[in-house]
Amino acid sequence: MKKIGILCLCLLLSGCSLFQSKINDIKGNLVGNNYTVYTYDNYGNQVFSTTGEKISITGNVVESKSVDQNGNEQINYELSSVITITIDGNEMESCGDTCIFEQNGLSPDVDFALGNIDSHSNSIADAAAISRMINKYKNMFGKSRIVVIKSQLGQPIVAYSGDKVYWEIPENLPKMTKLMIDGKALYIHRANFQIIDQELLN
Repeated sequence: MKKIGILCLCLLLSGCSLFQSKINDIKGNLVGNNYTVYTYDNYGNQVFSTTGEKISITGNVVESKSVDQNGNEQINYELSSVITITIDGNEMESCGDTCIFEQNGLSPDVDFALGNIDSHSNSIADAAAISRMINKYKNMFGKSRIVVIKSQLGQPIVAYSGDKVYWEIPENLPKMTKLMIDGKALYIHRANFQIIDQELLN
């Protein structure tokens, strides 16, 4: 009976996008993941793309000094805006540009013209407080969503969609958002974006 319970728990977690994201982190830290890195300027023009078998992203810590209420000097450490991208053992530093890290097997949508969104509430479950709580837990398991990525000046670059889309803010990477789209990782660095429930567009 105990084995059946463990099996059921494993099956439940395997379908959870949050769990898949953590597994992806473990793989990334241990053996690396195959990514293509796309770099764009502020206007959404692609500067170049980089592909590698083992790509990792590291934030850079900088030291700053401050004085407390008693006049004592304190040393603080915080993440700078510079990220170091390691590609098959070689490094590339990036600061300011928009970067999209696309795991192999993930493909953007060709057509992502969205038009207008016109939504109407028909249920008590649509109340804002209830919806926020429901959507928080839906996000953990992933839900059907469209991700539209734009340059820092608002120019559309690319869009992705998936049946199970989960997102989080990594604690150790500056100005970075991580998404899991149907089990594949997508990192967005220094970009404007929207993540929209597909039901809003039907």
